[in-house]
Amino acid sequence: MKKARLPKDMEPNPNSNFKVILGSSSVARKKILADMGYQFTTMSADIDEKAIRKEKPEELVMALAEAKADAIISKFQTIQNEGKDVKPTILIAADTVVVYEGNIREKPSSKDEARHYIKGYSGGCAATVSSVVITNLKSGIRKGEWDKVEIRFQDIPDQVIDSLIEEGNVLNVAGALIIEHPLILPYVKEVVGATDSVMGLPKALTERLIKEVL
Repeated sequence: MKKARLPKDMEPNPNSNFKVILGSSSVARKKILADMGYQFTTMSADIDEKAIRKEKPEELVMALAEAKADAIISKFQTIQNEGKDVKPTILIAADTVVVYEGNIREKPSSKDEARHYIKGYSGGCAATVSSVVITNLKSGIRKGEWDKVEIRFQDIPDQVIDSLIEEGNVLNVAGALIIEHPLILPYVKEVVGATDSVMGLPKALTERLIKEVL
């Protein structure tokens, strides 16, 4: 017998037993988490990311994600202290940097720097290192890991780079790199790893860490 499906608005919510806060204003991270089926609210950490420095990209993204989580938790202490919520609240914090020729690239500081970054990728290879730090605000349990992905590019025409810079979205992301952008996607030769990790929130890692903190 075929199993009857509930109407979509009556189907069980994947996070019906817990609440989710995404500690990021990133459009890409919001889309990924929504695509994973989660309902969530967002909060921004508003930290000075440049004040946190590490030599290794893996250490930097972990330190930044943890600092973001700590900043949001300090804003949101009432959830822990009032004891009104029977559901645990899960806070997801994340960070991503691009690594090119051994150098860490964060958000470009200018259009010229963004252009320099993208021209470097043309015909070359870059990597992203993304961290996910998940905190159970009720129990205090925190788990975090990082994920690395390599991206190889075909030659990117100068007019495509100019269009990306003029549009401006690349100025707001690490390494001025948006591989899912319609202008850049045709010039992505190969992605070794998960595209969602490049976009800032590796799905499989996020799912696993959520289960570990619950």
